[in-house]
Amino acid sequence: MATFLLYESASGYALFEAKDMDWVGDTPQSVAETVNNMDRFGKVCSLQSFKPFKSAKDALEQINAISEGVCTDLLHNFLEQNLPRIKDEKKAKFTLGVLDSKLGNSIVDSMKIPCVCNDSINEMTRGVRIHFGKFIKGLKEGDYEKAQLGLAHSYSRAKVKFNVNRSDNMIIQAIALIDTLDKDINTFVMRVREWYGWHFPELVKIIADNYMYCRCALAIKDKATLSDGHVSALAEITGDEDKAKEVVEAAKASMGQDISPVDMMNIESFAKRVIKLAEYRTNLHNYLNEKMQAVAPNLQALIGDFVGARLISHAGSLTNLAKYPASTVQILGAEKALFRALKT
Repeated sequence: MATFLLYESASGYALFEAKDMDWVGDTPQSVAETVNNMDRFGKVCSLQSFKPFKSAKDALEQINAISEGVCTDLLHNFLEQNLPRIKDEKKAKFTLGVLDSKLGNSIVDSMKIPCVCNDSINEMTRGVRIHFGKFIKGLKEGDYEKAQLGLAHSYSRAKVKFNVNRSDNMIIQAIALIDTLDKDINTFVMRVREWYGWHFPELVKIIADNYMYCRCALAIKDKATLSDGHVSALAEITGDEDKAKEVVEAAKASMGQDISPVDMMNIESFAKRVIKLAEYRTNLHNYLNEKMQAVAPNLQALIGDFVGARLISHAGSLTNLAKYPASTVQILGAEKALFRALKT
């Protein structure tokens, strides 16, 4: 039975005929010598036909289809014109060797051509790849390498662009930034509490919320200027008029030290920055919520925005997470604790 080999190069589609496949069963050293020597390899493999791509754009379209295991119209016509016609797949007197089993299945489905993908075809393809430039007449030295390099750049660029535009990447970046902001905001608020606490130490016990504390410190400024007229402004920040009155009363009997205008100016500037960071963190949470609704609504409904986003981040992508078994999902984010427990 005759064996043909389909080779998808950067310059076009090539069809080779294997004259003898027995050499593949020799020792590895003998196979390597046959593959690397053009004179020996040319006796067991010959070029039947070659269909060059019209342009770089056409080459990129074809290679994208090949990578997805799709038999394009150009490939279909090329094989139809150069392979023997068959009426029944079972009675075919030849086989077509392909490097990708997905592409082979696509050719079988669309053209009923029997395809094989095995170690023998891999060795044959390796030899063709090494000596391809010598099989094609009129191909100048270096032209094929340039075509390979140009197509590789175009293909990689297209894949990277597709990867960047994936929404789950945006989720991974957003949750990483939220985690970083949480740590930074907590550190900065503690600094505001300690710094302003020298002036008004009683405020820490009254206002527990970090964001609210920074807003109150910005509204109060110098405690000596605080009076009953500031109750409404403080009540708007705290949401509780009784707590606002408690702040005013505490300021009147505060044991904190006096503070200079320059020091108060620096505290005020720092508190403003912390407040802006906290507000940006809220906006980022809303953005993450919208992204999770669009990309993984079921995951969001089951475990929420943050946990769902962290699972996607640990898995690397939503596709990877969907492929993980339950046992892997169970330990995501707790790998260190698991191995620590296994050691003990």
